[in-house]
Amino acid sequence: MQADPAPGSLTAPLTLSFPFTRSLGPVLGTFLTGLRERVVLGIRTPAGRVLVPPTEYDPATGAGLGETGAFVEVAPTGTVTTWAWNPAPRPGQPLAHPFAWVLVRLDGADTALLHALDAPGPHAVRTGQRVRIRWAAERTGAITDIACFIPDPAPAAPPRPAAPHPGTFPDPVTTLTAPARLDYTHTPGRAQSRHLTALARHELTGERCPACAKVLVPPRGACPTCGVATTDVVPVGPRGTVTTFCIVNIKAKDLAIDVPYVYAHILLDGADLPLHGRIDGIPHDQVRMGLRVEAVWTPGTRHPAHYRPTGEPDAPYTAYEEHL
Repeated sequence: MQADPAPGSLTAPLTLSFPFTRSLGPVLGTFLTGLRERVVLGIRTPAGRVLVPPTEYDPATGAGLGETGAFVEVAPTGTVTTWAWNPAPRPGQPLAHPFAWVLVRLDGADTALLHALDAPGPHAVRTGQRVRIRWAAERTGAITDIACFIPDPAPAAPPRPAAPHPGTFPDPVTTLTAPARLDYTHTPGRAQSRHLTALARHELTGERCPACAKVLVPPRGACPTCGVATTDVVPVGPRGTVTTFCIVNIKAKDLAIDVPYVYAHILLDGADLPLHGRIDGIPHDQVRMGLRVEAVWTPGTRHPAHYRPTGEPDAPYTAYEEHL
């Protein structure tokens, strides 16, 4: 178990979020296209087992199933094989109110599918329970086309065997974009806390390695080359030199900056390690290696909003050639 931060330590809630897009291939693409059409497909292995969800490779032999496997349709009803109650759903989970995570072996399948069961409480969930798919009102070809499972009040019937299916649909799904999100609390540690505290005063600092004498910005608490702890705080900047840069032409969601814009590695005066920052105050096609820039702060921020040209002559290449 991780210990709580010491009293007075800097902490901040952070979120890492991005859309993950992948191509699906013939097996997963067929499965998700089927869900869009309210059809659950599995794949039959050469040994006769029906895998739901279908996999691209036989888990027993490792053989590819895209060509040797056969698609089969299984029932939208099944049996709970195991479950766990989720009393506090997180954003993006299938249901906004408490529900059960369940593994359901659909009738006709030999493996279980993980999804949510909408139930009034843990007292209403049990292993061996019969359940049925509740389909989403709008389906796009994703696992969320199954909104959840619900208890099936119908009396138990002999399991329906899987039926052969051609595995073809009009307008097949070929790619999937899924949001990835990680919420966590970051504790920066002593060296970065000193650096962040200085930034709040609109001061740029680094820390010097006692072995190689390099000034590291931002400080890490130890020199990555020598492995020696750093404690000597050194003021740097606020001016520096662009060592290399890129022009960004893709607008990020929720970022109030028009494209194109420039992100650059900037070697601050007095530092031996470039940091990155956005360049503004100059057309993007005029940014260049060696450009002299300075930090620009805005009220209420803990870091420079961007860097702008100082008007000085460009730094010679020899001044930053070791920092590319």
